[in-house]
Amino acid sequence: MGIYIHIPFCVSRCNYCDFFSTTALELQEQYVQTLCQEIETRLKTNTEAISTIYFGGGTPSVLKVEHIEKILQTIATNATLTQDIEITIEANPNDLTLEKLQAYNCLKINRISIGIQSFQDHHLQCLGRRHTAKEGIQAVKMAQQVGFENISIDLMYALPNQSVEQWQQEIQTALSLAVQHISTYCLTYEPNTLFYQQLQQHQLAEIDDETANAMFDLVCEQLQQNGYEHYEISNFALPNYHSRHNSNYWIFTHYMGFGAGAHSYDGSQRRWNVSNLQTYLQQKDFYEQEKLTPTDHYNEQIMLGLRTKNGINKEIVGETKINLYIREGKLKIVGNQVVATQKGMHILNRIIEDLML
Repeated sequence: MGIYIHIPFCVSRCNYCDFFSTTALELQEQYVQTLCQEIETRLKTNTEAISTIYFGGGTPSVLKVEHIEKILQTIATNATLTQDIEITIEANPNDLTLEKLQAYNCLKINRISIGIQSFQDHHLQCLGRRHTAKEGIQAVKMAQQVGFENISIDLMYALPNQSVEQWQQEIQTALSLAVQHISTYCLTYEPNTLFYQQLQQHQLAEIDDETANAMFDLVCEQLQQNGYEHYEISNFALPNYHSRHNSNYWIFTHYMGFGAGAHSYDGSQRRWNVSNLQTYLQQKDFYEQEKLTPTDHYNEQIMLGLRTKNGINKEIVGETKINLYIREGKLKIVGNQVVATQKGMHILNRIIEDLML
């Protein structure tokens, strides 16, 4: 079973982000206390061993090391951890110092996911990121220097005014750093973000689908040529370096989410904590849950499975629904599985929507 810890704090909000987060950094101490109380209460009824812990956000790296230590100690005191547990923390480049990275090592955090997003300063400024390209590179090298052997970086493409040539430079810089895992995300303009407002006001121009698809194809080709396995639509890893925690979601392993906005799944129902900091801190009526129906289970298999290299079992979908996409070269049969081709990944959301009930 996996554990997800949501740390909602950010120093500033990025222009594209619609995740639940807050800049009320003065509430960190109270939040960690409430979070540890939730962990202690809910883990008392859990009997499964914990194989992954993932600190996500928000920006977990804004927390003091003592806070991270307290959270991990609370989990270890109230649950059984597997010997080979994967513990990941997401980090912003300019939060990281040699001292903080060494402290993470001492806490047995063995995987770090660094939110680079771009290696070009003008793109970082456009995104509203608070680090520079140089700081992004330095953060990766510092993590390597202190002994991290499982480093992931996030990159974004289809940014405003970004060219395919600029994206090629981003990929080459990423490859030069020799990290074990690379996640690449196509920029989407989500409501309630500054980018969405600017798009509506014609202050930004969205990259056309043809260019975005060319960027996707380029990163697939370049990373696979350099030994990275394309194991999920947005994720590439060297052999044996898949994100074990995120893979839990795609194969329906049980997980528990702690903190405001965090989700949990126990095989039959989902639970989600309210995305409101004050309500969560009051510890009253701070979550909802629902029992999944057979239709829910089916739709989730389609939605999550087709994003991965393993696809979905062909027995669960009618042949008439998938045959058209197979003829068009957007889906293929591999053994007993239906798998999206690279061409199919260009329109994967449309295919998923078509196959869902």
